[in-house]
Amino acid sequence: MTMSSLTWNIHNVHIVLEDRVVKGSVHVSDGRIAAIVPEESSGELPRNADSVDGKGGWLLPGFIDVHVHGGFGGDFMYANSESYDRITKFHASQGTTGMLATTMTASKEAIDAVLDAVAEYQQSGNQYAPLLGVHLEGPFISEKWPGAQNPAYILDPQLEWLKEWNEKHPGMVKLLTLAPEKNNSKEAIAWLAENGIIAAAGHTDAVYEEIKAAADVGLTHAVHTYNAMRGLHHREPGTLGAVLTDDRIYTEIIADGEHVHPAAIALMLAAKPLERMIIVTDAIEAAGMPDGTYELGGLAVVVKNGTARLREGNALAGSSLTMIRAFRYMLNNTKLGILEVSQLASGNPARELGIFDRTGSIAEGKQADLVLADADFNVECTWVQGRTVFNKSE
Repeated sequence: MTMSSLTWNIHNVHIVLEDRVVKGSVHVSDGRIAAIVPEESSGELPRNADSVDGKGGWLLPGFIDVHVHGGFGGDFMYANSESYDRITKFHASQGTTGMLATTMTASKEAIDAVLDAVAEYQQSGNQYAPLLGVHLEGPFISEKWPGAQNPAYILDPQLEWLKEWNEKHPGMVKLLTLAPEKNNSKEAIAWLAENGIIAAAGHTDAVYEEIKAAADVGLTHAVHTYNAMRGLHHREPGTLGAVLTDDRIYTEIIADGEHVHPAAIALMLAAKPLERMIIVTDAIEAAGMPDGTYELGGLAVVVKNGTARLREGNALAGSSLTMIRAFRYMLNNTKLGILEVSQLASGNPARELGIFDRTGSIAEGKQADLVLADADFNVECTWVQGRTVFNKSE
């Protein structure tokens, strides 16, 4: 079933709303959710619209991934539409209906090229999972915690670069990862906050007090929490201690069972308000591809049994994770139920990005950014603004 129009119905489905799950039907009109009709109600859907049988599966709000580098052989650093089509088509097939194109620590020229390419891609129509903007991961990070970032390009925050990027592409950069302990970081964080850009701590050796001071001037996000940051010590709580105990800060978690132990996820769930947690993929070009050798930020990556590590040094190098797999992992390995996991995958990132008024949950009047999954949470169909961007049966 491919919808040629943006008006259609789906019935016989468990609808995951913000506060409850109802069995019933949804009417989509002109790309928006026009009506939600529980099975037991007397309401009826328009009879002149195409209809989809949900076969008793799950209708979820589309996933929003704020930290994704690539997929299916594409990388955002390649800065071309062919690569971006590969990424957005693949992740749409995994339930993603919006993402931030995430860069690597690289030269200014390489980052400039990505911003230009994303702007051009957005203007060209972006036919699969939309690029909602850019997440600049680096190059303003710590030399002590490079992870899979290329240390050759690490440097202190350059406020003039930030101003230039924002002037050339207003509103394009949505999130920027830096190490708050570096020179000029406090000024950069304050500028980012004033200009509506999310300032994030990541790849950082910051002590507890440095994270607290950064939050005081506008830091509100922690990138792949636990990974590539100073850990928790009972006398110096470190980056991690500050992130887990400061409710001003959103935490990302790479929910694949490899980056973070289930007990560490449980600790985060105990420490953080649910509305301050987000699941991400940190996926690289190897996502959706077989084991083998790939590239990330100019560095060789070896993927074995689905796990990506740098060839030199063996550091974890992003992931081959997808949002639906992360969703299943959280359902199967935490105390959270489907409503809570949906909040982590859709509602919370939409709120953080300031777009919850139009997406991030299933509610009348919002965009029909939807995912149909079977009983085992495998994606059957994905829609963006009511338009089919993936159909498993085709």
